[in-house]
Amino acid sequence: MPHAGCSRNREVTAGDASYIAIRESQTREPPLHYNQLGQTGLYVSELCLGTMTFGGSEGGIWRHIGAVQQRDADELVRTALDAGINFIDTANVYSEGLSERITGQALRNLGIARDRVVIATKVFGRMGIGPNGAGATRFHILEQAKASLERLQLDHIDLYQIHGFDSLTPIEETLDALDVLVRHGHVRYVGVSNWAAWQIAKALGIAERRNLAPIRSLQAYYTLAGRDLEREIVPMLASEKVGLMVWSPLAGGLLSGKYAPGGEAGGDGRRAAFDFPPVDRDRASAVIDAMRPIAEAKGATVAQVALAWLLHQPVVTTVIVGAKRTEQLVENIGAVNVDLSAEDLAALDAASRLPREYPGWMLERQGANRQPPESRHRR
Repeated sequence: MPHAGCSRNREVTAGDASYIAIRESQTREPPLHYNQLGQTGLYVSELCLGTMTFGGSEGGIWRHIGAVQQRDADELVRTALDAGINFIDTANVYSEGLSERITGQALRNLGIARDRVVIATKVFGRMGIGPNGAGATRFHILEQAKASLERLQLDHIDLYQIHGFDSLTPIEETLDALDVLVRHGHVRYVGVSNWAAWQIAKALGIAERRNLAPIRSLQAYYTLAGRDLEREIVPMLASEKVGLMVWSPLAGGLLSGKYAPGGEAGGDGRRAAFDFPPVDRDRASAVIDAMRPIAEAKGATVAQVALAWLLHQPVVTTVIVGAKRTEQLVENIGAVNVDLSAEDLAALDAASRLPREYPGWMLERQGANRQPPESRHRR
């Protein structure tokens, strides 16, 4: 679902006191935008600091993703906050809990006031032995929420997300457990990650019917090289006003422009050791070819153009950017200064658009005359 010509410049109404206060507090020009998180009054920065690189371990995937230790993590958090980022995302499974510990200690080391940051973490993956050491059960959620609060050194989590869909646990049980945490003040808002559109829609209906805390956000994979969620998820998010947090916006580093057409990268590129998420390399290569001239014309990097494209999509609430080094983070933050024209967006769309599939093409054909007048006027 392309949004060619969409501008990131938005009109601020007189009633947007929170937005204006945050905007005026920034010294960098132009400042980051701040967006409402779904149907809440909570404002989060359009870039979110991801902490999956914090910690690392001797075995498993985490050592391939990153092994940022406390001192460097403190500097990354400081850099993010100084740039205007007020949103930090982690998960209990990242480095088996070490990422949460480092994140919490960084906030303490830097003396960050609790109301200055929005902290998000996740639960679902295996954190213990035995059959009940993973999942979206009441047992696991309530146990892990306490553990995450201890590791983060916080008295509440701003956004608590179910990290995956549990096909064994009734959605009612999952939502009821999250509602308990909200009612007890341990969690402010709840979200999910990597859920299908029908699963979120079902959960929203259950929450409304049973008066439980509703899902306010989805954390999902979305890039110029992987626009799959535009088929079903994006229309659902727009319809139900659920916020979108984008993970792996550079497709695991592939859209950094540092990878050769064959997929190999020089240096310590993450995909050299951990080739994830899966990407159609031919499509990605065509996308990079389309981004290069745009980047050169704007004095930007290919990675910044990839991030800027996401920031131009109205459905996107925030884009999660992680880094191993401060200079990487600074480069990613620079994407907010890249303004893409309608022509730029059209070129990127042409290189990355999804092949047409049913029922999309039939819905478009049959519904052509049933669009709102303003939509027909734009055609």
